[in-house]
Amino acid sequence: MRGLHLWVRSDQKKYWIFRFTYAGRRHDMSLGSFPAVGISDAKKKALKLRGMLFNNENPVLVRRSERLQKVSARKNITFKSFSEDYIQRMSPKWSSTKYEHDWLTSIEQYANPVIESMDMESITTNHIIEILHPIWESKSVTATRVRGRLEKIISASITAGFRTSQNPAVWKNHLENLLPSIRKRASHHNALPYEKIPELFVFLSSINTLPSLALQFLILNANRAGEVIQAEKAQIDGDIWAIPADRMKARIEHQIPLAAESLALIKKAAALTSDGPFLFCLEGKRFHSLYMINLVQKFEPTITTHGFRSTFRDWVSEETSHSPEVVEMALAHAIKNKVEAAYRRGKLIEKRKLLMRDWASYCYSKLDAVST
Repeated sequence: MRGLHLWVRSDQKKYWIFRFTYAGRRHDMSLGSFPAVGISDAKKKALKLRGMLFNNENPVLVRRSERLQKVSARKNITFKSFSEDYIQRMSPKWSSTKYEHDWLTSIEQYANPVIESMDMESITTNHIIEILHPIWESKSVTATRVRGRLEKIISASITAGFRTSQNPAVWKNHLENLLPSIRKRASHHNALPYEKIPELFVFLSSINTLPSLALQFLILNANRAGEVIQAEKAQIDGDIWAIPADRMKARIEHQIPLAAESLALIKKAAALTSDGPFLFCLEGKRFHSLYMINLVQKFEPTITTHGFRSTFRDWVSEETSHSPEVVEMALAHAIKNKVEAAYRRGKLIEKRKLLMRDWASYCYSKLDAVST
């Protein structure tokens, strides 16, 4: 094709060149390297440029204008706008709506006051330090999460073409040189002593509401809150509840044998809800875990829903002869040892049925005693 040339450098690297004359001046425009750009693509690019010449347009000026428009587009989008869009696009991959809420809240509270109106290209390391420094030691866990979230958001903006310079929120070989390393402190969810569980179930059974039923279901099956509020009717097969891998922290399907008491809670919940896919529905939609947290804190102000998993484990260890392997499987803890994981492939369902029946009987023991 006229004007299309393959330029071979002294180091044997090859580039496509489109040579043309405009207003009496010769120009050489690069069309990309060979073989990354094949001859067919090179011809298409050259044909497009020849079309510009035919319309009396200078391809050099057109390309320069397009680049300026891209730069302008990068400057038009603010951090606030890009971060909100990023979080919305990423939310489907998260196993709980809580993650989306946490991301939005932390970015709104800590990052936006500093950089919300800035374009992605203008954010510097100094801005990141300004965000993190006030909370780096006093709220170390929150600060670490905010930094990680900023790194991912800015990284996405680089991929999307809204930023060309390096990521200022990167920790390794960058922020680690400017911020002190924080020693992680072990933290545990407050757990209700298992001796108080029967009394809690008397309290919950007196409240005929959906959160009460869901909380009882959570405790009976040693679940995380997100697993319960996202539990779907289609996941129940007889007395087995199969939670899909994408809803589990370990990303492995978890099968739970449901005791008779759990099945009864499902029936009671169905009578209180409208049609919808979830076991515990509010107008066809899943409800927020805060409803359960607020309920349990009426009984004991310092307790969290996650702490009941520890309560369950303490009860098994102190009051029963069930094996640790059965307990670990009931809690859906990941097994790092591949040989052991293969050995437990059967999921110990029958032994776990006995465990969950014993746990349910214990939870309702005081209520049963009162009713008799």
